[in-house]
Amino acid sequence: MSILERVKAKSVDIMSVYRNLQETHLNRARASLRQALSWYGYLRKSGQLSSNPELAGLMKPELEALNATLNKLDSNVIRIAVFGLVSRGKSAVLNALLGDKILQTGPLNGVTQWPRSVRWQPSDKVLVELIDTPGLDEIEGESRADMAREVVHQADLILFVVSGDITRTEYQALLQLRRSQKPLILVFNKIDLYPDTDQGAIYQNLQQLGAGHPEAKPLLPDEIVMVAAEPAAMEVRVEWPDGRVTYEWETPPPQVDELKEIILNILNREGRSLLALNALIQARDAEAAIAQKTIDLRKKEAEEIIWQFTKYKALAVMLNPIAFLDILGGTVADLALIRALARLYGLPMTSYEAGKILKTILFSSGGLLLGELGSSFILGLGKTTAAITSGDNPSNITAFAGSAIAQAGIAAYGAYSVGKAAQVYLEKGCTWGQLGASSVIQEILSQVDQNTILYRLRQELGIKY
Repeated sequence: MSILERVKAKSVDIMSVYRNLQETHLNRARASLRQALSWYGYLRKSGQLSSNPELAGLMKPELEALNATLNKLDSNVIRIAVFGLVSRGKSAVLNALLGDKILQTGPLNGVTQWPRSVRWQPSDKVLVELIDTPGLDEIEGESRADMAREVVHQADLILFVVSGDITRTEYQALLQLRRSQKPLILVFNKIDLYPDTDQGAIYQNLQQLGAGHPEAKPLLPDEIVMVAAEPAAMEVRVEWPDGRVTYEWETPPPQVDELKEIILNILNREGRSLLALNALIQARDAEAAIAQKTIDLRKKEAEEIIWQFTKYKALAVMLNPIAFLDILGGTVADLALIRALARLYGLPMTSYEAGKILKTILFSSGGLLLGELGSSFILGLGKTTAAITSGDNPSNITAFAGSAIAQAGIAAYGAYSVGKAAQVYLEKGCTWGQLGASSVIQEILSQVDQNTILYRLRQELGIKY
């Protein structure tokens, strides 16, 4: 086998590994979303949502988002959104990629008034939805912010188009888009207007964009591409056989081959992994919103449950004379409290999962609850001794009462602390666990190759988890 043949064989093997890994990521994302939808479907069938129409109404947008996200995964369509200021040639860039003037362009600002999308199939195995957006400096106020947030939320890859010196508005918009934690390619359009001697300097300046900002990093070489989506017409000298010389205007073909190649490389190498990751992030956000709405709606009921368990635990600990049973009974009460809150919020919860939550709370509370257990045991021993000897010495009854009251206060504090901590855990931890969106996100990020865009995003994506 020749060297060239070996190189080709190795490339095929690498691409096969990428394909298999992407398929695994896609299947894991599907399983995660189906599990979430299955649980909320169970809540509806069991009557927990029908008995609370206000909560069902509040959850409806998020459940629709989960269904739409799963459908997007099943359709296997990757969304690429283009952003930029007016007159930067966003629509022209997309037309050049499509090879046809489908999206309207023109010399006037604001030709694109709302997001528009068109399907693009750059190869037999890749289907893309290209999303064109209005200029970020044209839509005013909150409308612009809402539009941008929604499109970014749906996009798997972002193209940010510039065509000259970067303005302050463009710089801020670029930083905001990079904070969205989506892969981004900076596209410098209209490069045909600059001589070759200037293009190198432009490229170096673009690489340093954001380098001085504490939240940003310099752009890598393959995150920048220069194009001429709609080159300016050039005057051409024509010499005729009869000796006549005329001048005509001709428009050169678009120069977007490099951009198309970069996009195809990303899609072939990690496109379905990007699709899976974006779907999981949307699912995680939807489930977190559901948890927040549920907790806000049932805040009063939750407080009543916490105080109820606090009083019962304090009373039981105060009256019980055996130290060991204090600890055992208190732990059982805390587990029951966690499960009661989970049932109130409509979350699946087993005794094992409740035990894991309690363990997490104990070891993440700065030792306060562990101190409560230790103090309870020591006071419990004193209370037990006082109870045993109370017949011999009536003054020990006073000691028993003092220890019991002190221990009851500590137990009450512990129960209330567990209840409040469990509220936070149930809200923030709803996407963890087997096939939870956050768990699968971490799983995917731990498997990505160093040569992928996902690897570069891993650190900032991992900050949230």
